[in-house]
Amino acid sequence: MSEKNRSRGEMVTFMLNGARVQADPGSSLLEAIRFYGLDIPTLCYDEGLTPYGACRLCVVEVGSGKREKLVASCVHPVREGLEVRTHSNRVLKTRKMILELLIARCPGSKKLQDMASELELKEIKFRPLNDDCILCGLCVRMCEEQMAARAIGFAGRGRDRYITTPFDMTSEECRKCGACMYICPACELRCQGTGAETVLCSGCINTEPVCASRYDDAMCFMVPCLSCVRTPEDVK
Repeated sequence: MSEKNRSRGEMVTFMLNGARVQADPGSSLLEAIRFYGLDIPTLCYDEGLTPYGACRLCVVEVGSGKREKLVASCVHPVREGLEVRTHSNRVLKTRKMILELLIARCPGSKKLQDMASELELKEIKFRPLNDDCILCGLCVRMCEEQMAARAIGFAGRGRDRYITTPFDMTSEECRKCGACMYICPACELRCQGTGAETVLCSGCINTEPVCASRYDDAMCFMVPCLSCVRTPEDVK
């Protein structure tokens, strides 16, 4: 979209799952997609906080042909003429792989277990770490942007990255408000508690969509999918 059109506030037109749609030029792909009623899973995203793009669960496919690529929709702006696929086979497989890694890091999170059921994740191929943090950054942004405290932040890099107070000391800026715990997806324990015998709960899995594997794209966007016509081959 040209700067001239942007300054006028004209809508951006792009293709969403084969349909021509419009969005506000200041929107992210995630905001535009959700406006049209499509469900996109998110973990590190919160409407009241700055988009971070850490978890990558909101991944969608943009472009076409050899120019197709996966992007985090929460930090990718809408652009004129962009082609977007939200539920392609590639996207669904990528979301499941990302969620596998997150659950392997923190299998005790009810938030992650619920998401696993929604995405029909039935197996974790990685050794669980039973950590208590998935580094989504929600608590850090909540403390800084909503509580105006900056009492916690990231330290270290790569596999040694963790969240702590400045210099690992008791922070004088912390007001013990509990906002960091309120927004943390790892603080809410799974239904089976800390003594769960399995990595995955799978207790809320309802039905498994079959259209994505057949057509390379989901044909509907109900959660859970209740409209797919099953054949004996699908059940197998």
